Amino acid sequence: MAASALDIDALRKGATPTRGEMAKIVIALSMPAILAELSTTLMQYIDAAMVGSLGAHATASIGLVESSIWLIEGVAMTASAGFTVQVAQLIGAGRDKEARNVFRQALVTLLVFGSLLAVVGVAVSGSLPIWLGGDPSIHADAALYFRICMFALMPITMARLGTGMLQCSGDMRTPSLLNILSCVLNVVCNALFIHEGPVLQLGTLALPVPGMGLGIAGAAYGTLVAQVITAVLLLLFACTRSERLALREKGVWVPQRSTIAPAWRISWPLFIERIVTQSAYIVLTAIVAPLGVTSVAANSLAITVEAVCYMPGFGIGMAATTLVGQSVGAERKDLARSFARLSTLLGTVVMTAMGALMYLAAPLVMSMLTPDVAVQELGATVLRIEAFAEPLYAVSMVASGAMRGAGDTLVPTIFSLVSMWGARILPSFYVAAHFGLVGVWVVMACELSFRGILFLIRLLRDRWLNHEIRTA
Repeated sequence: MAASALDIDALRKGATPTRGEMAKIVIALSMPAILAELSTTLMQYIDAAMVGSLGAHATASIGLVESSIWLIEGVAMTASAGFTVQVAQLIGAGRDKEARNVFRQALVTLLVFGSLLAVVGVAVSGSLPIWLGGDPSIHADAALYFRICMFALMPITMARLGTGMLQCSGDMRTPSLLNILSCVLNVVCNALFIHEGPVLQLGTLALPVPGMGLGIAGAAYGTLVAQVITAVLLLLFACTRSERLALREKGVWVPQRSTIAPAWRISWPLFIERIVTQSAYIVLTAIVAPLGVTSVAANSLAITVEAVCYMPGFGIGMAATTLVGQSVGAERKDLARSFARLSTLLGTVVMTAMGALMYLAAPLVMSMLTPDVAVQELGATVLRIEAFAEPLYAVSMVASGAMRGAGDTLVPTIFSLVSMWGARILPSFYVAAHFGLVGVWVVMACELSFRGILFLIRLLRDRWLNHEIRTA
């Protein structure tokens, strides 16, 4: 069996890779996604630095609505999970034609669903900053940024679908490269949209450099343009170039009950998890908002910096979803169990190392993102607290990805909800009033560790494997 890819035909015939081969497969599938996620994080740093150069006011304006944007984007992107898990298991079972029909119906379904969410987002954009309780001085800019981001919701949704479909078919390289391209495009567009262009003097000749000077709105427009281009390229490749997904022959485009029903069974717990979890982040934003502009800005930038630690976990979790899903589809639950445990171990090792690096580099990184010394110091302090939670946070991230590949989404959702609201939100109301932003991040680190323990117990007990194959 090849050590760089999962040979589905060999699995169905009973072949079993060695431990070393399995490790190589996990790493081979994970690395493109990890590099893409790290690239995304790097570009977020650049994005944050570009906005941060406008001052704490601009950073706080975006930070106020950031969690709300994640909520709506997350709900739209979660809808693709019910379809991608089906495709992974259908490919594992050798039913490529049916997998392509699921892909067709997913395109139509998410196009409608994403459009409706975008309309809702635009409708509430003016009132949202007021509901969140931010400083009145940042309401107008926050509302404008949120509104423009809602127009980017549809391309983001379709880009996520294209990414998920290619990944679950075993192609991690193409979507990773295209998502890296998206990050580069975002930075280029930001450079054009945020600041006014300088004037270059060549002797007596003055040459203006393009720049629109749109400020905060420019950052949102940069995201919009980059995501449109990325979505078109991802779907074009999936529909025309993918070995298993290319839509070359006629198929079923109208959503069928046989496809929508299992997609709903897989996705509805994820919908609830995303809504309630992201709502919790919005509540946390509201808890932090009264602490002042410095705390809001430090909280927003620290979340961006922390992403460099957990992005590898996302990448490995994506690989785990693919490997477990295809193994379950091939009726090899023994391999599904082994891939899940090996992926979780790898994710824990990588994120532990990243947490240590974050602890050491926190002051330097914060100084690169904002010129405000108070924001730098507060941000570095909370990042060093969070570093201790990264190992167990990795367990929950990767294990949930593996369980998703088997169609197990309900219990992980319950774990996340109980942990987020019971162990993070409720204590945060108290600690914010008495210990400020530092107290909020201490609670966050404890909650992430508690959640990781819950997922580790479920992973080792193997009950997540006792689910029927959810395919059309």
